[in-house]
Amino acid sequence: MTARILGVDLGTRRIGLAVADAEIGIARPLATLSRGASDDEDAAALGRACREQGVVELVVGLPVEARGNEGEMAANARGWAVAMGERLGLPVAMRDERLSSFEAEQRLGRMPRGRSGGAPSRVQRNAYRARVDREAASIILQDELDARRGATPAATSASEGLRPDPQEEQ
Repeated sequence: MTARILGVDLGTRRIGLAVADAEIGIARPLATLSRGASDDEDAAALGRACREQGVVELVVGLPVEARGNEGEMAANARGWAVAMGERLGLPVAMRDERLSSFEAEQRLGRMPRGRSGGAPSRVQRNAYRARVDREAASIILQDELDARRGATPAATSASEGLRPDPQEEQ
């Protein structure tokens, strides 16, 4: 099996996943997982996906604020990424995910209307949000792959990406 990289769009309720062959470098949406009640539950679900796909590395989206600062959400994502890397025995890279969900929604188009043209049902909303999460994970992963090829600004590497925020050190 070809070595693959898993892109992760971490949310409070769902985890969007995307995968890319390490050599080919084209990301595609894979699945959406429900967040577990603990990191152990998330690691178990993520571990199954990693084994099934032959994953050798994780790329986790870093929710940087619009001004480029790392807030509480970014700190939580870093902590989660460290925990997943340790539990799964995989290297982890962090990637700025600003506007990835917005871009995913643009790619997917508007949420479909309900059965009689009214508001979408809860099931339709949840299905659409899950698609957005997978697509956002694909965007995050593709941005990282492009950066590694020199097509976009430098990515946060695994060794850099898991250090504390430099602004906190000041």
